[in-house]
Amino acid sequence: MNSVGEKLLLRAYLRSADRSPFVPSHERFVQAARRAKLAGATVLKGILGEGYHGTLKAGAWLRAEQLPVIVEIVDDAERIEQFICRELDQIMTGGMLTLERAAVMMYRGKGGAATPLFLAGQIKPLANVPRIQTGAHMTLNENGVLVRVFIGESDRVQGKPLYEAIVQKARELGLAGATVLRGTEGFGAHSIVHSASLLTMSTDLPIVIEIIDSAEKIQALLPHLETMVKEGMVTMEYVRILMYRHNPADVPPASPDATPKG
Repeated sequence: MNSVGEKLLLRAYLRSADRSPFVPSHERFVQAARRAKLAGATVLKGILGEGYHGTLKAGAWLRAEQLPVIVEIVDDAERIEQFICRELDQIMTGGMLTLERAAVMMYRGKGGAATPLFLAGQIKPLANVPRIQTGAHMTLNENGVLVRVFIGESDRVQGKPLYEAIVQKARELGLAGATVLRGTEGFGAHSIVHSASLLTMSTDLPIVIEIIDSAEKIQALLPHLETMVKEGMVTMEYVRILMYRHNPADVPPASPDATPKG
């Protein structure tokens, strides 16, 4: 992948039961992405899903083969297009593919030089996203930034798991929150495939950290990601933030100085 900038995010929505013909489709997806020398691939498994195949969920015997699987790949638009045309027709026996823009702010292998992180400009503002009328519980309706950090489970900073350190730093900076997703298979800038199969039990499975907040708050986090992430990838997407609180206890109490309406 040609360094940083505007890229494409390819998502494949599959089942872990999908075979093409004998190897699980998501495994063939990762193998094909590596052969094509794409920047990386991450496999995420769900616990419940609904789609063309009906409802997918773990049964009494934990039939993991019936669970949804998402494979994510970020790379240049031309390389993604070639991958889809040359490889996926033989792999996709069912499921769905989606494409969306993802601006890569960092793609760093081992020993890579530290470079400043900057938010990308909005090539096309979110004009096609409706501005929903807020009600009593929907408290935010504004543009924000989704940052996704792709690292390894074994990555450490000052003896602490890197994903924990990033979440802690986001909390210290007052960001709205962070979500850590643990993949089951994948490879990155070092091109080594890691898997959670019973036979391999890799200790360096892919980790994806998702953080959403205003551009100003995300900007405050970027210098810390520059120094903390020694190997991995950081992407960003502009999103429309809607916060919905259904529990009255979650709503901050009104200020005593507030003037009542009416």
